[in-house]
This record gives sequence, structure tokens and C-alpha cells, in this order.
Amino acid sequence: MTRDDRYSRFEYRRLIAWDERIKREWPMLERILGSAPSRRVLDLGSGTGEHARFLAGKGFEVTGIDASPSMIEKSAPETAAGNVRFILGDMREADKLVDGKFGAAICIGNALPHLKEEGDLERFAAALRKVLLPGAPVLIQILNYDRIEAKQERALPVNFLPDHDDPSASVVFLRLMELRPNGQVIFMPTTLKLRTDHDPPLELVSSQRVEIRGWRQAEIERAFRNNGFSSIETFGAFDGAKFEPSESRDVILVAR
Repeated sequence: MTRDDRYSRFEYRRLIAWDERIKREWPMLERILGSAPSRRVLDLGSGTGEHARFLAGKGFEVTGIDASPSMIEKSAPETAAGNVRFILGDMREADKLVDGKFGAAICIGNALPHLKEEGDLERFAAALRKVLLPGAPVLIQILNYDRIEAKQERALPVNFLPDHDDPSASVVFLRLMELRPNGQVIFMPTTLKLRTDHDPPLELVSSQRVEIRGWRQAEIERAFRNNGFSSIETFGAFDGAKFEPSESRDVILVAR
């Protein structure tokens, strides 16, 4: 499986408020990873490496895996020597890409839906079972597609960010989607430039059509139980809120 590298046209570092996001996520990550049997961590679907570098800064030894060559390329220039590295590869084959055992794994940022085929979750969970120490936690975060379907949502909240190349403009980041049968999702990340003193005020910068899979909480849990993960907790947010299938925006699953 190779992630659709059309994502290479999107500057995700500039489209997401990473400092605010990681600050929000860190208390749960600290609690889960702090109880891990070792400080070796896998970051699956590591993207441009923000989580991996942050965890390395907290003293973890992190290996990021991503199937997008452009994401790996964007990660490399800022990689500190020593306790963080990035590998181009398929996270369903993590056991073939790394050596030794790990104390934990994370898969954050809706990376899991890039595994699109029947059986992908089973392969993913089986690979992790082989590389993780006994009792090692896996933390997965994806959008709650049960809620998206129930509410017939067509888009995630709009992000407005400063345009560092043009102080008179703002960047508008749209994430449109359409649910299809059998769990398929057409995801359409789109970037606009907003200049209120222009007519028209919006300029299309980039837009893509990406096919992903809207895995449901029950499907993820079943795949991990089938592969020897006997303890599974599910939350609806990084603050530890209870998971509500029709209301929670996220699924955060912790399997051991």
C-alpha cells in the first residue's frame, strides 16, 4: 500500500496549528506512553514528523513510518540525530521494517483510513503484535465515522490560518468528504487564499480527491482483539471523554 502522494501538494505544517494540537493531546499521550514497558515508540503514518519529534524531545526513541515519499522527505531536514528516525514503508508491514521490540505505538491524525482494503486492519494489528513488547499500548485516533454518517456531515470544521507569504491574506483549509457504500470515503482537502480586499476574495490554491476508508470503532476493536490485544479502551477525545458513537468527533482507541 502506498499512500496517495498527491498529499505532497499540501503544506500540512502550515495548515495545522501543531503547537496547540500537541498541547491538547499530550496529557493523554503522557499517561499512556508513561506506562509503556519501554521508551521505544512507533509513530505509524508519521506524516511530516511533528509527533515523532515532539516525543523524541520528551526522551522517547521514536521511529516514524509513512508510505508517502514526500512526507518522509519533509520530515528528514528537521530530524535531530539520535533518538528519532523516519522510514518509508507500509505500516501494515511494520514487523518487516524495524528491528527489535517497541514499548508503544501511536497512529494519530486519521492516518488509519489510508488502509482501504478488507483485511488491512487485521494485517496492521498482526504486524504490531509481532513488534510490541507484552503490555505495550497502541493508541489510535481517527475521525468518528459513525457520527459523520449519523449526522450526514459533509465537511470538517474550517481552519483559518495566516498566510506567511502574504500578510494581507489568510489561508482557508477545507476538508470536504462524501461517504460511499461499504465504508468508502471520498476526502477532498482544499486550500484557498482569502483576500477580503480582492474581487473575487477567494482563490483556489490546491484541491485533491483522495479515496480512504471510514473504519468504525467496532471494526478496529475486532481486528485488535482477533490479534491478541485483550485490553481495549475507547475515548471520544484526548481529554478522556467517554466515547459516544453518535456524538464524539473522534475515536481514540488504546489497545494492549
